[in-house]
Amino acid sequence: MIETSARLLKLLSLLQQPKEWSGTALADELGVGIRTVRRDVDKLRNLGYPVDAVPGVAGYRLGAGAALPPLLLDDEEAVAVAVGLRAAATGTVAGTEESSVRALTKLEQVLPSRLRYRIELLQQIAVTPAGGPSVQPDVLLAVAAVCRDHLRLRFDYRNHDGTASTRTTEPHRLVHTGRRWYLVAWDLDRDDWRTFRLDRLEPRIPTGPRFTPREVPDLATTTRGVASGAYRHQARVLVHAPAEQVADRYGPHVAAVTPLDEATTLVETGADSLEHLALYLGVLGLPFEVQSPPELVDCIRELTTRLAAAIPAS
Repeated sequence: MIETSARLLKLLSLLQQPKEWSGTALADELGVGIRTVRRDVDKLRNLGYPVDAVPGVAGYRLGAGAALPPLLLDDEEAVAVAVGLRAAATGTVAGTEESSVRALTKLEQVLPSRLRYRIELLQQIAVTPAGGPSVQPDVLLAVAAVCRDHLRLRFDYRNHDGTASTRTTEPHRLVHTGRRWYLVAWDLDRDDWRTFRLDRLEPRIPTGPRFTPREVPDLATTTRGVASGAYRHQARVLVHAPAEQVADRYGPHVAAVTPLDEATTLVETGADSLEHLALYLGVLGLPFEVQSPPELVDCIRELTTRLAAAIPAS
């Protein structure tokens, strides 16, 4: 009985892989005959697992059923799912907080101690509230689907200044910075790559037609748009330090860092308020010069005066 149960679990684990299995290949993996494989497949079907017969190859694959049956996860998959659920519980996707906590509780209840310990070590990644605007789940799923299927996407978009526009794009990929979700896409009207904040985006249905993906933009193109393009204020700053030192202070989704020479680095970043930009630069801890915008220079002067006035006289 134990041997049969263990074999069923191994069979289920094999079928969960994204491939089609011939009966012979499954028999070889399980060390049994073809007839035993057929009986085990029938047992899985009786338990609610939608095992489809693949015509022409006398094989099997796990299909989609009317209800969600239990899934088997290996160690790395279980850790990844738990960390993802912790991130979802912080509220970056609207309406998923409570369901994420429930799913995480169920998962952690059955995890072996070795995996629970690993997840606790990674807990700091996902337990801090993101603080950014949330995205509706149907928007996130719709955009993820067109990225996967290479379908054109038209959507209504609200810019940082509140103006509205309709965009037609070839979606490339989603980017999550820990605070916001972005779509990186080829904008057919602008004939260039653009980044769009998902919380400002409303897809138009139906989608399509299908398109042939363009050459993927380099990392600098993508991160520059995410770091500054979607914010109300964008800044260009010369930092008098090597690029490696600056990059250690700012992650790729916070600022685009470009070395100009061995001792000078161009930083391009953005924020929804000038005060936030001033604080970002103030905590950098390196000498810098603001190239643009001029309003940022005035804001830094005002902030410096305000901070100096807060220091008690000796």
